[in-house]
Amino acid sequence: MLIPRTAIFVRRGDEYLLIKGAPTKRLWAGKYNGIGGHVERGENILFSAQRELLEETGLFADLWLCGTVIVDAGDASTGICLFVFCGENAQGEIKASEEGSVEWVKKEAVLHLPVVEDLPILLDQIHTMQRGDPPFSARSYYDENEKLKVVFTSTSAKSS
Repeated sequence: MLIPRTAIFVRRGDEYLLIKGAPTKRLWAGKYNGIGGHVERGENILFSAQRELLEETGLFADLWLCGTVIVDAGDASTGICLFVFCGENAQGEIKASEEGSVEWVKKEAVLHLPVVEDLPILLDQIHTMQRGDPPFSARSYYDENEKLKVVFTSTSAKSS
């Protein structure tokens, strides 16, 4: 079974809108990540991404699907299907939420911040993508040495 989730990366020049997980979060407390969350029952993935962006940041943006990542969650019977959205033209006033604080972060600064492990890999993949580009497809898992692997399968993709 796959659990559907969204990850949203809104761009402004060379900056991305990221959320720094609240200290009270069970997972990723104090770490930077893309915006996103679960796709709720009755939602399509675009509506879910728009809702998560508004709830977590107070912003609206033009969103489009950049790719999908199947995440092996460690349980052989359950995984995550992550729908990755890119966005531009953010409108509204940034606000924090119970999920954490939100800020614009330069792409190169991500390498020097506490981040969710796959964030630099995903940002590298989407950084040059434009609306209309074919979406990528990837699989994320930990190898036998507990090293994160993200394998991209689209023709223009990068692999780590």
